[in-house]
Amino acid sequence: MDCNNEEALRAKDIALSKLKTKDILGAQRIALRAQRLYPKLEHLPQLLTICEVHCAAEAKVNGNMDWYGILQVEATADEIVIRKQYEKLALLLHHGKNTLPGTQSAFNLVSEAQTIFCDHVKRSRYDIKRQRDTLPVHCARAGSSGQEKKEP
Repeated sequence: MDCNNEEALRAKDIALSKLKTKDILGAQRIALRAQRLYPKLEHLPQLLTICEVHCAAEAKVNGNMDWYGILQVEATADEIVIRKQYEKLALLLHHGKNTLPGTQSAFNLVSEAQTIFCDHVKRSRYDIKRQRDTLPVHCARAGSSGQEKKEP
């Protein structure tokens, strides 16, 4: 078990280095390896949360920020679920308890998502824009000019 702990520590250090250079996906991949090696490693949940929030911020939905992804909730989540998830993430990302690189920006993203979802008007506007942008565009079938073909 000590061997796994040492290997996990090395992996965590590599993940932190990648996080400092803004290689979020690389940091997440290495941090997940550290978690598999030694799940009880100190500060690992915080590191993974930072990576998850930043990855969600990079993965736009139709060019828009995916605030649901940042907060790690479904679009159908109610106010109670959103508040509980915000509290969980805020605790992991609070800069007074977490000094890892990327903590403050991840906390700011989560706080902004919470601000949008706590305001009914802002959430409705966001949902309408998100839904409008995800509606499929109806196209003519390939080879069709939009006019009926006349059979010979």
